[in-house]
Parts: sequence; structure tokens; C-alpha cells
Amino acid sequence: MERTPSEGEPPAPDSEARGDVRAPGGGGVAAGDADILPEGEEVDASGKKPRSFARELPFLILLAFALAILVKTFLLQAFYIPSESMLPTLQVGDRVLVNKMAYRVREPRRGELIVFIAKHGEPKSFLQRVRSVLFEGLGVTRPSETDFIKRVVALPGETIEVEQGDVFITPVGGERVQIDEPYLDELPDDSSFGPFVVPPDNYFVMGDNRTNSADSRSALGPVPREEIVGKAFVRIWPLGRLGFFHRPDYAAYPAEGGTGRTTRATAA
Repeated sequence: MERTPSEGEPPAPDSEARGDVRAPGGGGVAAGDADILPEGEEVDASGKKPRSFARELPFLILLAFALAILVKTFLLQAFYIPSESMLPTLQVGDRVLVNKMAYRVREPRRGELIVFIAKHGEPKSFLQRVRSVLFEGLGVTRPSETDFIKRVVALPGETIEVEQGDVFITPVGGERVQIDEPYLDELPDDSSFGPFVVPPDNYFVMGDNRTNSADSRSALGPVPREEIVGKAFVRIWPLGRLGFFHRPDYAAYPAEGGTGRTTRATAA
């Protein structure tokens, strides 16, 4: 029931006279509670000003850089192929992606392409190592160590021999077998090497371009397990040759060691 003001009592101001701001559906805001906002600013349902995108942008950029460094350091890293040592599998200028987690859960297998540290840089202090992680992770500076990419041919404890380009493997307690390598180039290879016993926790690696590869047959020697960066699993450049690398199926010979077989190993 509408109340009539008594004589001498001033009339009550209506909503427009009070200057209330009302949200749809009711619920007024007392006079003076930010009746007017600067142009471009809004309030959310709770009446609070949202943070502007311009203020959040630097934080988002730093977060993106931090995530990129973490991914590159612990998960995935792209590598550029500068030489012909892995022809025809890898061409000069190819870029491959390396899985750094693969060998944290299992051992390398014969036929896989691995990236490893072939030469370390100068010793660094703690601050220098932090700086390297930041700047190398962002691509600002080049890594101080030298990385190679090769194919695992012989596993720890095995004996490897190369006769006129043919590779023979003798596993621990097994018999000597020849492995078939369909990934090699067609250039004639009459080189010989060995016999050589691969030390424990080491891997014998070779380039697919056997006549032009500095690998475990040279002064490089076998690759220690702790020097392996990760497994190259996909070519990401050029786009026309984008694709995953498939490990040969050494059907007649165990991929991870064990007793050898006297038949010639084949690969799909």
C-alpha cells in the first residue's frame, strides 16, 4: 500500500532521483558505488573489475617461455641434421624431434636412431648452468656440447664384427649371426672392423652412410648410456618428408639381446 507523505515531510526520492544502478532482475547498488566507469572497463557479476589483458600479457609470455624450456629440457627437443653421415635415412637440413623420456623407462634397442653427446663443453659453474638452460632453451645461444645422431647396431656385452661392409653380431652366450640392414645406402662398402666387445652400459652406433660416418668404429668409440640424449622418432622438416622412423624388425635376432640364432637376420 502506497504511503502518502505527511504534511511537512519531504517526498521520498525515486530510483532515478537517487542515481541507483540496478542489475537486470533487481538488486540495487548504493549511490556512489562506481556509478560511472572509465571507458573500456567493465565489472563482472560480483561487481569487481576484471584484470585487463594488457596486464596479464607479460605473465602469459613468461609462462609460455617457462613451459617451452621445461618441454625442451625434459620431454622433447628438435635437432637439425648438418651432415651426410645418416644418408639416405636423413638428409642434410632435415629436422627431427627427439623423445627425451623414452630411455628413462626402458633401454635403447637395436636399430633405433639416438641422439647423444659426442663432446662436452667447458665445465660450468652453477650460475653458468642456469644461464645455459635459459638461453639455450630459448634458442638465444648454441649449446656448448656437440651432439651426434646415429643408429644403434650392437648392445652392451655383444661382440660386433664388420667384414666387407657386412655386420655380424655375437650376443652374450649366443652364436654369431649376420644382421640385414635395409636402411643402408647403395654405395659399395668394403670396410672391416673388429671383433669388438661392447662394454657394459655402452652402445655401438653407426651411421647409415657407412663410407662417410664418424661413429663407434672410429675414435668416437661406443656411446655410454648416460650420454644418450634421447630417441629420434619423427622427421618434422621438410614437410614433404614428414614421417615417423620405424625400427627394423630383426625377426631372426632378438632386438634387446639374448641368445642368438644361426640363421641370417632379416628386417622388414
